[in-house]
Amino acid sequence: MSERDEVDRIVDAWQRERPDLDFTPLHVLSRVRRLGRQLERARSAAFATAGLDSWEFDVLSALRRAGSPYQLSPKGLLAQTGVSSGTMTNRIDRLVERGLVERRTDPHDGRGILVVMTPEGRDRVDSAISSLLAAESDLLDGLGAGDRERLAGLLRKLSIDFDGA
Repeated sequence: MSERDEVDRIVDAWQRERPDLDFTPLHVLSRVRRLGRQLERARSAAFATAGLDSWEFDVLSALRRAGSPYQLSPKGLLAQTGVSSGTMTNRIDRLVERGLVERRTDPHDGRGILVVMTPEGRDRVDSAISSLLAAESDLLDGLGAGDRERLAGLLRKLSIDFDGA
């Protein structure tokens, strides 16, 4: 084995103390958890450069990915972000106060509302995604293109069942 990390040290200690257990999951998922913490720090920093919190990025990026004119119904935003309707209402209110989105009447349904991203919202989410991709690329610097592709495939295979849940 080449280099050893903190997870190797932890697993070795557990195996010494509990040789009756299979610690294979820790080799994978403890590393995923540690990487997740690094990713959260990188994401927070990237979003901060654009003056956004992570939840603001989530809503604005859903609108940006919807394409021009960058609008979705609150229900559409719920589907994209996976939060409760009460949470989404609060988030939309806060984004309206900051001038990053507007509420408009749906022209196809006079009772419906659309959440529309403002030009400032678009500028901020574009800045945030650029910073995020640079930060995430830095996190993957130790892997070549082939390793990145294999890792992405393995993680996709592992996570596909969670996406439907």
